[in-house]
Order: sequence, then structure tokens, then C-alpha cells
Amino acid sequence: MTMETAENIGEQVKDVLHSVIDPELGYNIVDLGLVYDVAVADSGIAHIMMTTTTRGCPATNYLVEGARAAAETVPSIQAVEVELTYDPPWEPSMMSDDAKEHLGIGAGW
Repeated sequence: MTMETAENIGEQVKDVLHSVIDPELGYNIVDLGLVYDVAVADSGIAHIMMTTTTRGCPATNYLVEGARAAAETVPSIQAVEVELTYDPPWEPSMMSDDAKEHLGIGAGW
């Protein structure tokens, strides 16, 4: 797999992650800013680095498994590793403008 192909597949993975909806906030994990990085190795292994809005979030397993399942739908993906991190800690400013609008958060974030 070439670097360009891996990047393209990484973008496909990120696109399908939009289908994973945080059950508490009702919006997708990408626009909420919970997905920090998506990388795809030449071997077809996708690595997703993500977070939750708070440590101990009751939806953590749901979100991690949802990200894994969504990424597995992308052709060429052989396996998916999801790494949960809290560095940096999530904050509302990480959300897209659409997510902020959906949640009624002002532009000052």
C-alpha cells in the first residue's frame, strides 16, 4: 500500500466514523472532536486515537466499539486498533461549528 493510498483509506475511515453517534450528546464523534487521529499502516491496520468527553464516561465502551465496527466496514482494512487517551483532555472548543450549533454552544468556545 502506498502512502497516498494509506492516507486515502485513512480519510475513508474518518468518514465512516461520522456514523458513530455519542448517545449522550446525539452527535457524531468526529464533529464532537473525540477522534484525535486516524492512521492506516501498509498492512491495512487502522489505528484510531480517540477520547471521551470525561474520564469514566458511561458510553466509553459503546463509543470505542462503535468506532471499531465502523472502521471495519472500510474496504482494505484488515484490523482496527482503537486507543483511548485523555491527553490532551477533551474540551468544547474541539467541536466543529456544526456540533456547537447542534448543542446550542456559542461561537466563543
